[in-house]
Amino acid sequence: MSIVRIGLLPQVATAHFVSHLHIMVLAALFPVLPDFFGAGYVELGLALSIFNIVTALVQAPMGFAVDHYGARRLLIAGVALGSISFLLIGLFPSYSCLLIAMTLAGIANAVYHPANYALLSQEINPAHIGKAFSVHTFAGFLGAAIAPLFLLGIATASDPGLAFVGAALVGFVALGLLLIPGSGLARVAQVRRPLEPALNIASNRRLSLLSPMILSLTLLFVLLNLSTSAIEKFSVAALMQGQGATLPWANSALTAFLFASAFGVLAGGALADRTQRHGVVAATAFALAAVLTAIVGTASLSELALIFALGAVGFLTGLIAPSRDMLVRAASPKGAEGKTFGIVSTGFNIGGAVGPLGFGWMLDQGHPTAIFWASVTFMSLTVVLTLMQEWYLARLRKTKPLLVAF
Repeated sequence: MSIVRIGLLPQVATAHFVSHLHIMVLAALFPVLPDFFGAGYVELGLALSIFNIVTALVQAPMGFAVDHYGARRLLIAGVALGSISFLLIGLFPSYSCLLIAMTLAGIANAVYHPANYALLSQEINPAHIGKAFSVHTFAGFLGAAIAPLFLLGIATASDPGLAFVGAALVGFVALGLLLIPGSGLARVAQVRRPLEPALNIASNRRLSLLSPMILSLTLLFVLLNLSTSAIEKFSVAALMQGQGATLPWANSALTAFLFASAFGVLAGGALADRTQRHGVVAATAFALAAVLTAIVGTASLSELALIFALGAVGFLTGLIAPSRDMLVRAASPKGAEGKTFGIVSTGFNIGGAVGPLGFGWMLDQGHPTAIFWASVTFMSLTVVLTLMQEWYLARLRKTKPLLVAF
């Protein structure tokens, strides 16, 4: 491994840890925020929607900026801006400041996926790229899993404002790691590319926003977000309302889901490096996850069985993450990884903007089990879409082996 890669993966993974922790800040603190801001859940939901909408609007242009100005510069700026945003909330705890800060945090969040994936795709040995993607994604999932424990612990022990400051401090520590002289990130060459790279006609067509492959991958990311966010953000309320689970057991089941997802990613990395059939891996794992989710939503499971079932669902949904990333990498022309991941990752934020409205409506209408059936539906659609993408990529490998080589 060349010297440019030394320390790069830990640095990029740390940035991804921070990004997911920051994504979960409002969701983790929801129980204590109405009194803190003097606002209702609708107003708090608006702040979260603003965060996702801003990221969705900015992420694709940010991918072009990453490829033009360099992923390293943009990543450092994103971590700094995100940390400053949450520090502002802690220092000036008003609802108006919350809206402004979440807008800034949404801009910062738009940097992570295009910058991180561009760095990994360009700097990591292709033979180990699956494992690198899995470590990167594991760090993000771990940040999301730790957020409720870390932030609610601070908020309940002291003050919610200090929880926002704590989230900001984690970001500033990560920023210091990114700025270490002589580290892997510091050694990455900053090559300014033209805003319109001289790609061949086929590559330009595949990178187009209207390209079937790019659109289908974007849709895949929408479905992935809707599949898992139903469980991440609404399963506790759904289990309590629909199955009479106590708050401690429902929270324990969600914690099992989150941590199992993180470790599923590591297992998925080993699989991703051993196969080119990434669509088949993703489809199989999500099909099994859909079956287990249906059982959780309909069967009267014991508390312990519920924890194991949701833990298994989490492991399976985490297992597909590296294969998902490899599908995107396979569709990325050389030197345009930032653009491709920037466009495709917008799907996460589209799902994040529309999903909570529908899931919240289901709970308000007294249909808690519909949360799990919605997740099953989106998982099933994901299975169909990934198999279609696998078929399309298999055709490309036969007709244009150099174009899709990775």
